[in-house]
Amino acid sequence: MAHLDAQIRYERSVPRIDRAQVLVVGGGPAGIAAAIAAARAGADTALVERYGVLGGAATVGLVGPFMTSYSDDGTTQIIGGLFDELVRRMVALGGAVHPADVRAGSPEAGFYGFGHDHVTPFDPEALKLVAAEMALESGVRLHLHTDFIDPILEERWLRGAVVHSKSGLGAIGADVVIDCTGDADVAHRAGAPTVKGRESDGGMQPMTMFFRVGNVDDRAVSDHMAAHPEEQGQAFHALVERARAEGRLRIARDKVGLYRSVQPGVWRINTSRMQGLDGTDAADLTRGEVEGRRQVWELMRFFRAALPGFAEAVLLDTAVQVGVRETRRIVGAYVLTADDLGVGRHFDDVIALGAFPFDIHPVTGEGGGTASALEAGLRTANVYQIPYRSLVPREIQQLLVAGRCLSATHEAAGAVRVMPPCFAMGQAAGTAAAQALQEERSPGDVTVPTLQATLRRQGAILDV
Repeated sequence: MAHLDAQIRYERSVPRIDRAQVLVVGGGPAGIAAAIAAARAGADTALVERYGVLGGAATVGLVGPFMTSYSDDGTTQIIGGLFDELVRRMVALGGAVHPADVRAGSPEAGFYGFGHDHVTPFDPEALKLVAAEMALESGVRLHLHTDFIDPILEERWLRGAVVHSKSGLGAIGADVVIDCTGDADVAHRAGAPTVKGRESDGGMQPMTMFFRVGNVDDRAVSDHMAAHPEEQGQAFHALVERARAEGRLRIARDKVGLYRSVQPGVWRINTSRMQGLDGTDAADLTRGEVEGRRQVWELMRFFRAALPGFAEAVLLDTAVQVGVRETRRIVGAYVLTADDLGVGRHFDDVIALGAFPFDIHPVTGEGGGTASALEAGLRTANVYQIPYRSLVPREIQQLLVAGRCLSATHEAAGAVRVMPPCFAMGQAAGTAAAQALQEERSPGDVTVPTLQATLRRQGAILDV
């Protein structure tokens, strides 16, 4: 057997397949908004996405509904702009319900009260189409089925990326790169400082395999929840605990997370849990995918046998990729903290608002989520702000990030990681990248009042 060295040196020249002023890496919620915003602001923009569709966690991950885009008290919409435009276009297709029409405690909100007022149910198929149409209409060049491989660096200046597709290796040059990978892949490989997981030990929130179930008796589910008001936010808790005690269910959850879809009889399920895995490690992702699907089948057997309304339920699909809540975050010009969110701290460089509560699923053990954070004394203000500096990495020039890999503590990231704030951060990053080119400045040095004025003209909401 030939000896295999621990490392090999591999060098080759690759063709330049594109040149853009702004290159967005990752086509999830943050990447969709970043690319559209940059292109609409006049920048020649390209978007690289590993899958054949845009949407990221919202499509290939089946994560939904979009969590709240309203203030904590439910009175005021606080995330608008591209997010609201995309939602309204899906509504026009019959593929979404606007959050104004969805209230806490409803089946679409998973029967949750706290933190789930004005969520947005949507059909991932509608999102796939609308996101691509909006990107192409804005002039974005899409590179789907294309993986980010490595940054192109000149000293500490980012000049683009090496990518790979079925066409082979290639290079895309860029003046500004926006990392919307969720895992800070671009920033990390470029040498920007990053952290992973919670500060004490690096532990990360668990993964979840989302899936969709059809042929559910919607009325029976709602009737059960109406008869058991103590289960608001704890759907089917007693049935789950009984099955776990009797050994019929081996899942580290004490309830069923379920959300009624826009189609009758179709529900999204957020109940599986895989702990102790690292979403930046391919071997751990593999284990998460396999274990997640095993848990889905176990849950389906339990649902049919025990849950009202699920006796004739069928498994429609599992997510293409397991849902990852937390991996790397950049150490940026400002690190957003739990205290910032708790007191609703004002930032002169605010570029987005949020109100989703702290939602921290346990690294080990059971329970977790918004209720557990509340019990631990972690509560956000009615509205909190996200500063532009949390999108600006240290040490690497011509790079911005948007989405859950922003500069934030473990606790703060547990609140702002959900998809509506990611859309808002993406819109800000894309607009800032285009503005940096116009001002002939580094993205970290853009004129913030000009950026904020542009975002407001675009329909973004920066104050209430």
